[in-house]
Amino acid sequence: MRWEGNRESSNVEDMRGGGGGGFGLGGGTIGIGTIVIALVGGALLGVNPLTLLGIMTGGGNAPPAQTGPAPAPPANDQMARFVSTVLADTEDVWRDLFKQGGATYQDPKLVLFRGAVRTACGAGQAAMGPFYCPADQKVYIDLSFYETMKNRLGAPGDFAQAYVIAHEVGHHVQQELGISEKVEQARARASQAQANALSVRLELQADCFAGVWAHHAQRARNVLEQGDIEEAMNAAQKIGDDALQQAAGRAVVPESFTHGTSAQRQRWFSTGLESGTVKSCDTFNARSL
Repeated sequence: MRWEGNRESSNVEDMRGGGGGGFGLGGGTIGIGTIVIALVGGALLGVNPLTLLGIMTGGGNAPPAQTGPAPAPPANDQMARFVSTVLADTEDVWRDLFKQGGATYQDPKLVLFRGAVRTACGAGQAAMGPFYCPADQKVYIDLSFYETMKNRLGAPGDFAQAYVIAHEVGHHVQQELGISEKVEQARARASQAQANALSVRLELQADCFAGVWAHHAQRARNVLEQGDIEEAMNAAQKIGDDALQQAAGRAVVPESFTHGTSAQRQRWFSTGLESGTVKSCDTFNARSL
């Protein structure tokens, strides 16, 4: 991915110096089994795992979010610069698309943390992987996750890393468009199987939005290099619900899916990449995913 020399976002907060220690959620501790389930459910390109953990642990009062301004990452931190540049690119794309639709895009913040972090959605853990918190409109990422992607998930490459950020920003776009709130309301009234099916459509739409970003970033700034799309498609393949269940030695149970199959995730990223339109990402009215 060509990113050196491009604009870096000022919306990055560096919380890596203020973390440490484990956090509870809902007034209690989170068992390792719960963490593992959240990791499988939301580790890479996933829906906010804090929401998942809140459901699994019965909710409760979340720890207070960070107050006051956080410092920017140091200028010599190459990985932080990469993340800042990708975030800036998503800002440019989504600002333009919202403007074309007569709306104003509110940039999300991106928080770098190490180990654990307090958010407006509860306690975030590095084991969850990257996540988006709608309550404070921030994307959270522990950069060590990129090593996990490469070494444990078999999803290396800088464009795969950019895809992670673009997907989480896609959840922010859903929040801006009012989609997330409607889905949460519908899930609250649904059976577990129906709620899972809605989550799948939400996730696939975020995959599609990541493709929309890539489409416009390529047209405007020629960011793609040979092999980049393959990196993103490989990442999507590795974290399909069917692939994760098979990798864990479990039977594939479609009713339990919350993110979509590998093929579905690849298909919807490709849909956004090829069309470049938000309209093409209407997973909720699609007859076939």
